[in-house]
Order: sequence, then C-alpha cells, then structure tokens
Amino acid sequence: MRPRNLVILALLCAVVALAGPASAGPADVTVTSFSLDPPVLMKGDTGTLTVSIANHGATPVAVRSARLYGSGVVPLSEPYPSVGEIGAGINRTFTFTVRADGGEGTFYPTFVLDFRDGAGSLRYPIPVRVEDTPLSASVIGKPDAFSEGRTADITVRVGNPRPNAASGVQVIPQGSGFTATPTGAFIGALPTDGSGTVTFNLTPTAETDVTFQVVWHNGINTHTSDLVLPITFGEDKRQADPVITNIEVIPEAGRYRIVGDVMNVGLESARSVLVTPGAPATPTDPFRVYVIGTLDSDDVSSFEVTFKADAGVTEVPVVIEYRDDNGNRYTATRMVEVGGAAMPIEEQDGGIPIVGVIVAVVLALGIAGAIYYSWRRT
Repeated sequence: MRPRNLVILALLCAVVALAGPASAGPADVTVTSFSLDPPVLMKGDTGTLTVSIANHGATPVAVRSARLYGSGVVPLSEPYPSVGEIGAGINRTFTFTVRADGGEGTFYPTFVLDFRDGAGSLRYPIPVRVEDTPLSASVIGKPDAFSEGRTADITVRVGNPRPNAASGVQVIPQGSGFTATPTGAFIGALPTDGSGTVTFNLTPTAETDVTFQVVWHNGINTHTSDLVLPITFGEDKRQADPVITNIEVIPEAGRYRIVGDVMNVGLESARSVLVTPGAPATPTDPFRVYVIGTLDSDDVSSFEVTFKADAGVTEVPVVIEYRDDNGNRYTATRMVEVGGAAMPIEEQDGGIPIVGVIVAVVLALGIAGAIYYSWRRT
C-alpha cells in the first residue's frame, strides 16, 4: 500500500473513533398511545387526557417542555415547563386536564413536545369526541288509572344510548301530592346500549305530576335528565269488583239471617274479603263477620251473616270489604230489604221466647179457673 493511502486510512479511523456512537434525534421520539377519561365528553365536561411517548433511539433525547393547546376542547392544567432527558428505550406519560367548551363533534387538541438545542418539536393532534346525548327513561309499567290514596306500582326503565358507559345511575321521584317508596333507586353502571329498571310504590293524594329524575356520572361529571308522569284520577278497568247475588233473608228468633253469594267480576283478585251487615243493623253471633279470603277473577263464594234490626227498619246494607295486591282497602255495599220478611220474635234475657211466656200464663189461668170451678162445686 502506498504511504499516502495509509495516511488517509489512519485519518478516517481517527474521525470514526472521535465521533463515537450515533446520537438519537427527535425522529426517534413518537407518541405511542393516548387515552381520555371519560372516553366521550359532553358539553362542559371535564376529562383527563393522558399521552404516552417513547424514545426508540439508542441514546437519550433532551426535551425542554410538553404542552397541549387547542379550541373546542381546551387544557385546564399547566404545561410541563421542564421535562429533561428521555433515556433510550424509555416511555414517558403526560397528563392534562381538559374541558369541552365547544359544541358537539370531534376536536383535535395538539400535543407538543419541544426539544432542546434547536432540534425542533413533535406535534401530535389528538381526537376528542364530544356528544351531548343523555340517558333515556321511560315508564314501562303503571295502572290504567290512578285513585286517590291507592298505592300503585310504577316501573321505570333507564337506557344508555351514549357511545360510552355511564356510572352511578339512580332514579329519584320528585314533586308534591304523592308519596313514593323507595324515595330513590340505584341502578349503578350502564354500558353502551345497556338498560336497567326500577319500581316505585306510588300513592297519590292529589292529581299531580311526578318527575322521575335520572342522575348519572360521565367520568367525574354529574348529569341529570327528567321523565314527567302526569297523575290523573279515573276508574281502573282491571281492578277487582265483588258483587252480591242470590240474596235470601231468613227471620229467626230475635234476629235475621242473610245468605247469598259473592262473585268477583273484575279482572284482578280481591284479597282478604269480609262480609258484614252495616248500620242500622247490629251484627250478632254466630256470623257477625263472614270471612271469605281471596276471590280470583270470576270466582264465587257463598256467605251468611246474622244481625238484629229495630222495628221500622226496612232495609240494611251488606258490606263487602276487600284489598288489592298492594294492600289498598276497598268496600262495596248492597242494600237488602228486610221489611217483607216476617218480624222475628224477640227473646228474653233468659232465652225463653215471649210466646212461651204467654202460653204459660194462659195455661196457668186455665188451671186456676179449673181449680176454682171445682172448689165451688164442692
């Protein structure tokens, strides 16, 4: 080899030795992932945006600052003013608090990583979706009509049409002119397209509007939506309807006996059915109250009641008392004529009928007369 070539080769080796390994540059730092909690914001919501970066180079990269800026979705937290070096093969995360200040749509706040020594910056737009669709609520179970003081079951279904899950879902009945049990019901988390149901026992005291307020959380943000149910009084076409038929009035010693049948012509069951004579009748043993129990739709049961009534009473009420499935109490009355029946003969306190006393007196007078007549002839 020529001496000149040897010199050139030696110089090249020296340059390589002095240069050392290649340095990592901004091109080796990339955004590897990002996440938003909650995944979809509503207008005015606050969320947490997390950005992850990685240094894929062989040596550290010096970073001056990290920041986020944009419109529609704006940062609330301060930027990272001093980041320092990111080592080779190291991941780093940056977290920002953001708020949805614009309307609905997809916004792109930009994540910026500034490098030192004039090496430029990394800019990465991050899509953030804003959608104001609320949870939906509907009444899926209620009576045909409401009655004052009558407890009714109201079933409310809550659905989640949003593109992300909702948490802490609860339903709270609000308003006046009614009482509700429970005073609030908890459903919990609802995934996308999920639903849950709750049932309230509602007792109205006046015609009113009941507002079922649905409360839920989107991330750390609380939202509400209202479902209004008008309460108007009317006749429930399905409720139990006991009717008295086949009445027979039987006069007895010192009282009346009424026998007959009770039939439930309604569509719902009548429970705890009792039959009793009402004022001005005075119930007496053995059947002051006749207990029937439960009468299902189209069922029939016989009954009998016994009572006393003052002279001049021509009709008395026969009262049916019953309850529905919710324990509400109802009464139905049938007037029964008793004036056409023979008046019962009153009993004395000792239990001897008055007619017996009269017969005994007549017999005693006859015997006394016979004795007197026999004595006169003697």
